[in-house]
Amino acid sequence: MRRLLLAGLIALTVLPVAAQTDSGAPKLDLETIMANPDWMGQAVENPYWSADGSSLYYQLKRDGSPVRDLYRVDPASGKSTKLDPTAMTHAEGPAVFDRAHRHAAYIFHGDVFLQDLSNGRRTQVTRSAQPESSPRFSADGRSLQFRETNNWFVYDIDSGVTSPAAILKFSDDPQAKKPDTLGQQQLDLFKALRENKEDKDAVHANDQALAAADPSRAPQPFYLGDKTQLVDTELSPDGRWMLVVTQEAHHDDGKAPNVIHFVTDSGYTEDEPARTYVGRNSAAPQSVKLLDLDAHKSYSLATDNLPGIKDDPLKSIRAKTIAALQKAGNDDEAKALKAPDVRPVTLYTMDSGTAGVVWSEDGRNAALEFLSVDNKDRWIATVDFAHHALVAQNRLHNDAWVNWAYNDFGWLKDNRTLFYLSEESGYSHLYVKPLDGSQKALTSGKFEVSNPQLSNDGKSFYVRANQVAPYSYDVYRVSATGGELARITQYGGMDQFVLSPDDKQLAVLHSSAYVLPQLAVQNAGGGTPRELTHTMKPAFTAYKWIAPKIVQVPSSHGAGVIYAKYYGPANETDAPASRPAVLFVHGAGYLQDVSESATYYQHEQLFNNLLVQQGYVVLDMDYRASQGYGAAWRTAIYRQMGHPELEDLLDGKAWLVKNHGVDAKRVGIYGGSYGGFMTEMALLRAPGEFAAGSAQRPPADWVTYNDSYTAGILNDPQIDPEAYKISSPITYAENLRDPLQINHGLIDDNVLASDSIRLYQRFIELHKKNFWISLYPLERHEFEHADSWYDEYRRIDELFETWVKPSNSQ
Repeated sequence: MRRLLLAGLIALTVLPVAAQTDSGAPKLDLETIMANPDWMGQAVENPYWSADGSSLYYQLKRDGSPVRDLYRVDPASGKSTKLDPTAMTHAEGPAVFDRAHRHAAYIFHGDVFLQDLSNGRRTQVTRSAQPESSPRFSADGRSLQFRETNNWFVYDIDSGVTSPAAILKFSDDPQAKKPDTLGQQQLDLFKALRENKEDKDAVHANDQALAAADPSRAPQPFYLGDKTQLVDTELSPDGRWMLVVTQEAHHDDGKAPNVIHFVTDSGYTEDEPARTYVGRNSAAPQSVKLLDLDAHKSYSLATDNLPGIKDDPLKSIRAKTIAALQKAGNDDEAKALKAPDVRPVTLYTMDSGTAGVVWSEDGRNAALEFLSVDNKDRWIATVDFAHHALVAQNRLHNDAWVNWAYNDFGWLKDNRTLFYLSEESGYSHLYVKPLDGSQKALTSGKFEVSNPQLSNDGKSFYVRANQVAPYSYDVYRVSATGGELARITQYGGMDQFVLSPDDKQLAVLHSSAYVLPQLAVQNAGGGTPRELTHTMKPAFTAYKWIAPKIVQVPSSHGAGVIYAKYYGPANETDAPASRPAVLFVHGAGYLQDVSESATYYQHEQLFNNLLVQQGYVVLDMDYRASQGYGAAWRTAIYRQMGHPELEDLLDGKAWLVKNHGVDAKRVGIYGGSYGGFMTEMALLRAPGEFAAGSAQRPPADWVTYNDSYTAGILNDPQIDPEAYKISSPITYAENLRDPLQINHGLIDDNVLASDSIRLYQRFIELHKKNFWISLYPLERHEFEHADSWYDEYRRIDELFETWVKPSNSQ
């Protein structure tokens, strides 16, 4: 479910792609706007530079197909070429470079390639059925390291030989097994058995001696026991060390519910396991082993010395719940809630899907990022290789929960200074810290910094930031030693950037309200960009789409202002004195929809245009919990989901009534996922405030959602049941009095359809009226079929036309 404090009321207009709707513009209809989104155009995806920096690659989705085609563009001329299968044989992947910049390496179609930058000669290193990943050069530049799943390999550039960096076996070492009493008795009794054992021991000792003396042999295996299972491995660039992340073998994740497929190829119903419910069992704690590959020794890296790890941040909540259980006679349940002596941890999961481990380029230092299972702390620690121990470098604590975003970290080029993002100031900012020194903030202020990229020369960071306004994002540059934060791009809707290998150019993805992400190239020092793509379709750009106005809605609850997008007619002076309105509520909770970039909710934005054409005005708010506005805004919903957000939505409604002639009795509300949840909370916790609501794929009871999202915001349901009770729509089912429509995909494996069906049954038992449910047999959480999109929004449109638009609507 994966952006403030300004006084007064200020309306800011986002530059439109086209003029406001007018009487001469073609009329919108549901068939058009809910058609396959290919009619709009395609977003440019995954740009990267060629190894020599002379070209850019990017992907485009093929019309009518999920296939992505690869394009190559000359940034100087702007000429793009779609690569056919023959041309693809000469294409490249995103490159990494050795420290001397003599060689580049990349993954393409799952295989590893090496390129000599002096002459362009390319060598295919692997050709295997299993995909490789994570290529990087050794610290001395003589070899290329890469991984296949969790197995690391080393390719010697001169000899062309590939060998495993280490062999891991999760079983006990058969040579280390000691005979039990009976076995020892047999050895004592029988000479032949003793001689057999001595022979085996001699062969094993000889194998070890040969392996130690002869680097041409495969390494001897590490036996790590059968009590743990592998999570991840990370090899040091100097090839000396390996960090191995493990968890308890056969960890019980808890019982998983099933998703039932009713429309199938076979004609029979089919079950599919879904994710487990929150709190059925906690995430498996992880531990780390340090392997010395040269000495062939293994060491456990204990986490019990991390600062605060023996604290219990849930002490007061835990005590209250334990007391209630004991009073009710549930002593076993109360005992199970006892706080651990040392809080369990996991490794942060990087964007690549690997564990949060980053090695310095020279391989002499490693940083690990740990998260407490209770979600209250994040630690960055380094490894003391001499003492085989962790050394805490930074602790980030939040009484609510540590953000699952803004956790980037790494090393400066000196190999002894860490950089990392932290919300410790209340906003995400960039910090540096020498291993033996104090941290220093490179950025500061009431704005968010993300996606730090260190220049190849190590002198500067390029970051994405919203310094100008919460809704406006661009590339900024700051010196790695500190100084001014300089704005490089001027888009406001900058989505992604990639620095060229020579540090001279930026490839930039940018978008706006009705323009999906497009690719441009710009001098890394600033200046005028060169636009390289235009992938929007003429049929789409021909419409006179409404430019949303970004406005600031005053909070009546001390939260400052709530940023929102307002959709209204071009000429409001000609509008009726009393009009209907609709609130659209974005999903995910922690997501930013009020920005100058293209919205994730393209279908919904087009529907908002249709609503305005039909006489409504629409407001789309970044309520408390949304991204981009700092930690306090994010965590306002801690232990009370649906409460601060509802206050903000009601403030939005009041703002529409006061400033845009909206009839307070003719306001509808709709949204999907978290937006569907908020639609249900609005109707059930504030009955009479909204004329009708439509909830798409809504979580109705948080105890049936997943652990990774919910446990951070509401804690564990066994420890904090009250937080779940007051945060779940099903708790307030008896309050239903306004028309509620629910639409849900039957094979949704994110928010299960059972959530909506259980709430529907509750309404039945309460003898409620004017509630409906529509179930879509072939849809998951994100609808994929145009017919389903059309049917869903036809129902929403009819709901509003029936219950919201008429002036006598109650």
